Amino acid sequence: MHICSVNHKNKIKMKHTGITLVALLIATSIFAQDFQGEATYKSKRKMDIELDSTQIGGERYNQIIEMLKKNFEKTYILTFNKQESIYKEEEVLEAPQPDGMQFVVASTDGSDILYKNTKEQRYASQNEVFGKVFLIKDNLEKPDWTMHGETKNIGNYTCHKATMKREIEVSESSMSINGDKDLTETPKPKIEEITITAWYTMQIPVNNGPARYQGLPGLILEVNDGTETIVCSKIVLNPKDKVSIVEPDKGKVVNQVEFEEIVEKKMQEMNDRYQHNRDGDGETIEIRIGG
Repeated sequence: MHICSVNHKNKIKMKHTGITLVALLIATSIFAQDFQGEATYKSKRKMDIELDSTQIGGERYNQIIEMLKKNFEKTYILTFNKQESIYKEEEVLEAPQPDGMQFVVASTDGSDILYKNTKEQRYASQNEVFGKVFLIKDNLEKPDWTMHGETKNIGNYTCHKATMKREIEVSESSMSINGDKDLTETPKPKIEEITITAWYTMQIPVNNGPARYQGLPGLILEVNDGTETIVCSKIVLNPKDKVSIVEPDKGKVVNQVEFEEIVEKKMQEMNDRYQHNRDGDGETIEIRIGG
């Protein structure tokens, strides 16, 4: 009886081992060559913008602040596989701008369509700026992430903390209200060091994340650069409706530095034009993001 009991336990143990192996094989198959996923991210930007309340007050002031908040709160979809991804803003109807106001935001970091190839360490960003389409092709940054022991849950995923330092150019937000504030000189940007904090999950072992963030052993679900926070709100692995990841190919091809120079030149031209157009009654707010 004693011997039979031992053999019975051994059989049970082997069955459990078999179940574990099957579970591992199933988990591995999820990340096969045709693996695909969709992650929804929501962005929010901390605003530090001062408007002259002597020129704009009451309801008008509140309208401007509310419009700025909405412009910096967006939803993006990251469609990804093991090596490639497409990152683009979710299509929504634009909120109407208050009468007599033109709101211009120029960003050299944003994209209409952002394609990343983490295997080849490159990206292609299709952007429409001032009515012209550009295709920025350049290499992905090689981020120097520092791993930390901290963890936290985002939804059902266990996430690990990583940080890196980055130097950026920061220039003051420039704005003109009815031509009453002269902007004869563009403020010189200053160099600041910021800390970027990312939270990634190894439960989805792909080297990718929102915007141009990548370089960690798992999908980045949250990232914060001190001003902007991007957080994943939904993940669908291997969706029923397959979405093809196609690299954008429309627009004038430039690299990142060339694109930034073009945007800077166009913004300066626009600023000069508004400075000399004193006859208009419209209000203009110009905000620069990304240097």
